[in-house]
Amino acid sequence: MKIIIVGAGEVGFHIARRLSEENQDVVLIDKDYEQIKRINENLDVHAILGSGTSPRVLRESVIEHADMLVAATDSDEVNLISCMLARNFNPYMVKVARIRNPEYIEEEGFLTHDLLGIDHIINPRSVMVRTILNLMEVPGASEVIDFVGGQVKLIGFTVAEEFPFRGRKLLSLRNLEEKLLIGAIVRNNQVMIPRGTDSIQRDDLIYVVVRSDELDHVLELFNLKAETLRRVVIVGGGETAMALAAALDHSKISAKIIDKDSERCALLSEKLERVTVINGDGADKDLLQEENIKDVDFLVALTGDEASNILMSLLAKGLGVKRTITRVSKLSYIPLVSAIGIETVVSPRLSAVRAILQYIRRGKIISVTPLKGEHAEAIEAEALETSDIVNVPLSKVKFPKGAIVGAIVRGEKVIIPRGDSVILPKDHLIIFCLKPVVPKLEKFLTVKLEYF
Repeated sequence: MKIIIVGAGEVGFHIARRLSEENQDVVLIDKDYEQIKRINENLDVHAILGSGTSPRVLRESVIEHADMLVAATDSDEVNLISCMLARNFNPYMVKVARIRNPEYIEEEGFLTHDLLGIDHIINPRSVMVRTILNLMEVPGASEVIDFVGGQVKLIGFTVAEEFPFRGRKLLSLRNLEEKLLIGAIVRNNQVMIPRGTDSIQRDDLIYVVVRSDELDHVLELFNLKAETLRRVVIVGGGETAMALAAALDHSKISAKIIDKDSERCALLSEKLERVTVINGDGADKDLLQEENIKDVDFLVALTGDEASNILMSLLAKGLGVKRTITRVSKLSYIPLVSAIGIETVVSPRLSAVRAILQYIRRGKIISVTPLKGEHAEAIEAEALETSDIVNVPLSKVKFPKGAIVGAIVRGEKVIIPRGDSVILPKDHLIIFCLKPVVPKLEKFLTVKLEYF
């Protein structure tokens, strides 16, 4: 598959690295010499110095033979023009654009395929807001991801000393196999797809697939008692913070938003009805104490300065807040922050990477979620009638080592699979897969050549 990526920043670099490791044919375009130098020194891809809005540069990338263009710069306008030009050079390629400005998103009919030639829009803000709301729903979780419209949830959490199943082999959990499946374990920064003989250890990060209607019961089994969410404080008044506040505005949750910019606070007050807007510094210890931060369920640090977000989260934890959610943009920071006590991180760039990956994977892929450490993925896919995985008991399917089916969704029915479970055409599957196994797994999800 030949993929052209416009933009060698955090998002473009990360996607290019993932694809080059899978031996995909990748061309990366950026007008910044230092970014291109970084690409040439670190990745096995074809890097071109120039703008994605230049017809000459796009021709140099041999765009007429490309399967996909991903416009992932920090400029919406560059991304839009790149896709528009790409349509003229190669009308059959798939075009994906990263768009952040809410005005473009909200303008009806503007971002259509007929007008600009864009096939898929990636809006990290909306993905982040959904992620934060999901995290608020499950106490103690570091990740909560919805699959199949919310019918299935993927929950990631760290095993504590009091975890009731600590030290037990997964085989001993057979009485729970219709309610949940442990699809991946991260131990010492290494991801493994567990077998029945593996055990759960303290400080493991485990990823559990659970039916949404069994969520409360599973949380109770894991001693993660669900608590009523009452109070939330949001620090930062940017677009993501405002979208989150708007989502909480008509709920039963008491929400406050803090921002240092008085003009921004005036705008927030006009837009929000029930959310309290405070003009102040979220890193001010006295202000946080005045707001009784120790009684707050979540502090969400969403300013544009990730160092400030980290410091505010640490300060709030020291003052007694129950949970924090911290925005961190630099992907290289994410593995480090947990070591200093930041348990839950959201990233607009990682949100963009996750959203873009689903359009790059072969087969009928609906969503792709890289797991912590980026060494594994949770994939939602539709089973095609002519793939190798349908109409055969799972115990007889030759799945590549390092992949496991976590759930089968058939209409309104959610099945936590066993060896005798059979996948039918059009079933939705939640699959855990180690990164090196992704190309092999894709072959199971694609149409057989003899079908044609």
